[in-house]
Amino acid sequence: MKKSERDVEADGGLRERKKRETKKRITEKGIALFLEKGFDHTTLDEIAGAAGISRRTFFYYFTSKDEILLSLQSGIGEMLADAVRKAPASSTPINAVRDAVVAVCNEIPTNDMIEMDRLMRTSPSIQARKQVSYVQQEAEIYEALRERWPEPERSTALRVVAMLSVGAMRIAGDIFNQEKGARPMVDLLEEAFGSVVQEVRSGGMRA
Repeated sequence: MKKSERDVEADGGLRERKKRETKKRITEKGIALFLEKGFDHTTLDEIAGAAGISRRTFFYYFTSKDEILLSLQSGIGEMLADAVRKAPASSTPINAVRDAVVAVCNEIPTNDMIEMDRLMRTSPSIQARKQVSYVQQEAEIYEALRERWPEPERSTALRVVAMLSVGAMRIAGDIFNQEKGARPMVDLLEEAFGSVVQEVRSGGMRA
């Protein structure tokens, strides 16, 4: 019996959901092993076994162990953009991004954040590719801001907001690492964004 268009769409939706679930499972198992054994001492076979897939299937989702860590970094950009789109109508662009960053950060336990940052810093290749992910995050935040504030004359300012926001995130992350989590990441983010807003406002007053 020939399947209806609705059945075909349902099958396609099921396949996509299974793909997302499998990729999430690989990521979660991989991160758990990295935290337990260390990045360098975790093999692809161990990750595949823990996720209940074959080594060959692993390469359908990721090309290397590095990409498991980097997928978390890229996923943050999507989460931030979604949060910006849901910001209250009364928000300013910089406040919308700040609140989005804080909300996303609040979902990650401090100890996990420390360990994840440590893992990423142990691999030069991951560190290099991590820098590229910042550009991606900036672009995703900018697009979300443009959707909320579509006036053409605001485009340049919104791009600057996106750049400053990613910069504030990076600085807060560096301080968090240097202090080994002595202060909550949320506090550091609030401080960094507050410094940006204060500096911009003081510059406006001098002008």
